Amino acid sequence: MSEHLTILQPTFLQIADALSRTLRQLCWSHPVSITYDPTDYAREPLAHYFEKYGQVPKRVVLVGMNPGPWGMLQTGIPFGEVSMVRDWMGIMGQVNQPQQVHPKRPIDGFACTRSEVSGSRLWGWARDRFGAAEEFFRDFFVVNYCPLAFFDESGKNITPDKLKRADREQIFRLCDETTEQTVQLLKPEWVIGVGRFAHDRCAAALEGIDVKVGRVTHPSPANPPANRGWAALIEKELSDLGIELPKLN
Repeated sequence: MSEHLTILQPTFLQIADALSRTLRQLCWSHPVSITYDPTDYAREPLAHYFEKYGQVPKRVVLVGMNPGPWGMLQTGIPFGEVSMVRDWMGIMGQVNQPQQVHPKRPIDGFACTRSEVSGSRLWGWARDRFGAAEEFFRDFFVVNYCPLAFFDESGKNITPDKLKRADREQIFRLCDETTEQTVQLLKPEWVIGVGRFAHDRCAAALEGIDVKVGRVTHPSPANPPANRGWAALIEKELSDLGIELPKLN
C-alpha cells in the first residue's frame, strides 16, 4: 500500500520568521549602517494582524516596498500608522527594540505620536470605502515586499532600490522567494504593487504563476500625484484594472 504524504504550507509567521532569520545573517555595504526588522522586534502585533485578518484566500493582495519610519517600524503592520492600526484594526501588542537603534530613528511603538502619511492614506481609504476593517480584509490583504528598513550613519533612510547592487541582489533573491510563498498561501486573483518598485519586484517574483499583477500609485507625500487626492486615484486605478469595489454608502 502506497503512503500519501501531506505537505503543509507554511504560515504567515513561519514565512516571516524564516526570512528574518536569514536576513540577520547578511552583511551590508556602505552606506548602510543599521537595519531595523519590525517582523522581529514587533512580532506580537504582527502576529495579531496575521491571526485576525489573514484568513485565506484573498482576492487582492496589495504589496508595499518596505517599512516606513512612523508606520510599520513602530507597529509591525505594513503601512501601519499607529492610530489606524490601534483604532480601526483593533490591534495592539508589545513592541521591543531593534538590535541597534539610531538616535534619530527611535522606536516608541504604539506610543509614537508621529503619523505615517502613506499609512494614513492607504488605511484611511480602506476605512472610508469598506467601513469595518473586517469588510476590507474579507477580500484584501496588505504585505510588504521587504521587511527591513535601512539607514546610513546619519539616520537617513535608504530604500531597497537605492542599495548597492550586491545588496539588492541578495535582498531580491530572498524577498522574491518570500513573495512567491505568500502568494501561494493567499491564492489571490490579483497582486497589486503599491508603487513602481513593488510592482516590478512582484512581476519578477511571480513570473509563470497564475496570478494577475498590477500597479497603483504609492501614497507617499514625496510622490506628487498622491498629493492631489490619492483615494480618488486608487479608485480609478483599481477600476481600470477591472477590480470591483463595494459601492459607497
